Amino acid sequence: MRDPLWNAVKSFGITEVALPAPVSGTVTEEGGPAVSTTPPMTMEELLSEVAGCTRCRLSQGRNKLVFGAGNPDSGILLVGEGPGATEDMQGLPFVGRAGELLDRILEAIELDRRSVYIANVVKCRPPGNRVPAPDEVDACFPVLLRQIEIMKPGVIVALGASAALALLGTKKGIGSLRGEMYEFRGTRVMVTYHPAALLRSPALKRPVWEDMKKLSALLKEKGLPRNAR
Repeated sequence: MRDPLWNAVKSFGITEVALPAPVSGTVTEEGGPAVSTTPPMTMEELLSEVAGCTRCRLSQGRNKLVFGAGNPDSGILLVGEGPGATEDMQGLPFVGRAGELLDRILEAIELDRRSVYIANVVKCRPPGNRVPAPDEVDACFPVLLRQIEIMKPGVIVALGASAALALLGTKKGIGSLRGEMYEFRGTRVMVTYHPAALLRSPALKRPVWEDMKKLSALLKEKGLPRNAR
């Protein structure tokens, strides 16, 4: 059987397989940038409000704030952890090796960056690509909430443990979370592994491909993407 996700992983010449231990933690929804209480009409207006944010230590080392990119009218929101080095330089999410793999994963279920919107839990790069600290997530999470308010997505895909924990507020590891559907403020949420995890551990390609097949079926059920560009 043809497996588009495995073909994408193989294209990086990966041969070693090592399963990572589950990561767990908790975050809160309090604190964050001083954004207005009235949701703006567009993503551009929200970006103008938060572009100079200095509410957490991550702002001190950033090159560019990585707000998000894609089609906010699509109804499909992908949420990752935070920017890496390439993203910090370009100001765009998922443009490094993990981003290339994400593009191929989306292509396998007939999606692309014009038919989804991609954002991260934190908008500035954590030093050394470490996991964002809880207070850093607290400071930035209200911006993601505003992005969700603007989008009104039909489906949210949490890519990795940090996104899943921020949205679901659970202590469970991602290995336990994936495979089920959840809700965040009335929106369906699917949890899967971050593309970077597949680069480290190609054995994760099978569960991610199973997740993507479920996502594809859910999108068809909901008539998504809407207003694809």
